[in-house]
Amino acid sequence: MFISVVIPTYNRLPILQKCLIALENQVFSSDIKGYEVVLVDDGSTDGTSSWLRGNLTKFPHLKLLEQLHAGPGQGRNKGVENSLGDVIIFIDSDLVVTESFIDSHSRSLINTWNKRGDRFCFTYGAVINTSNFEYPTSEPHKLRDISFAYFATGNVAIDKNVLEAAGLFDPAFKLYGWEDLELGERLRRMNVELVKCPKAVGYHWHKALSIDQIPSLIRIEHERAKMALVFFRKHPSRRVRFIIQFTLFHRFIWETLTLFGLINTTNLKPLLQYLIRKGYPGLAMEILRLPLNLIGVRAIYREAYSQGLH
Repeated sequence: MFISVVIPTYNRLPILQKCLIALENQVFSSDIKGYEVVLVDDGSTDGTSSWLRGNLTKFPHLKLLEQLHAGPGQGRNKGVENSLGDVIIFIDSDLVVTESFIDSHSRSLINTWNKRGDRFCFTYGAVINTSNFEYPTSEPHKLRDISFAYFATGNVAIDKNVLEAAGLFDPAFKLYGWEDLELGERLRRMNVELVKCPKAVGYHWHKALSIDQIPSLIRIEHERAKMALVFFRKHPSRRVRFIIQFTLFHRFIWETLTLFGLINTTNLKPLLQYLIRKGYPGLAMEILRLPLNLIGVRAIYREAYSQGLH
């Protein structure tokens, strides 16, 4: 087995450095003939490519590709198309993995292939969210780290032929969100089995919440709404409606929990600032999710009505 770890990146150089160092420190069994790290710089403006070109000797497994800014989906497609592996592992560039990461994915894949008699499966590793930049791998596993997604590219491994049979990422997803879950719908239709692989651990770093992040978070909700309807047009099912929160149930939940918008990103700021100042940015983020979810759901309905979807 030869493995290609495919990573799109955009303006994440400091955490990307930790990501790549962790991938160079892998320990694995004889089942793995070797591996490469296919990094696609998606038009970064923070000096990512120039820094990497100047430090290639530190990363002997690295294959650096570049493209004009086109989004992570097209970055992953470029990475797969230029990969040598018979197995593809997708991770994000802000993920710091453990030394047994690649080995854990490979062992789970091989065990499942042997049981099934084919390669129609993928392994889904554990993602632990952290805002600890210095020591991201020290973060404990938390309830909110549990994911119910079927196929999310933060930490998955799949046979390359199976992936190509499903088709790669749809370039119609030009903004933030949903391109991986849409590919997951195609894999589901092929009866590709999800195999949980909790030993393949990645620590997903993100900045602790600050008030100045709120406009960006609101923008992301509007982008997600637009891409959600791209997803729904391709797969107009009740299940996809539920995934993207395009249901009256979700509308009712978020309208009710925010008192029909009376609890919003503006009047929550004093509380959020207080919690952040006291050292509880995680709790502040969970509270902020209430109005953000309402913004997202309302945006989906506005987009849907403007496009004639009901």
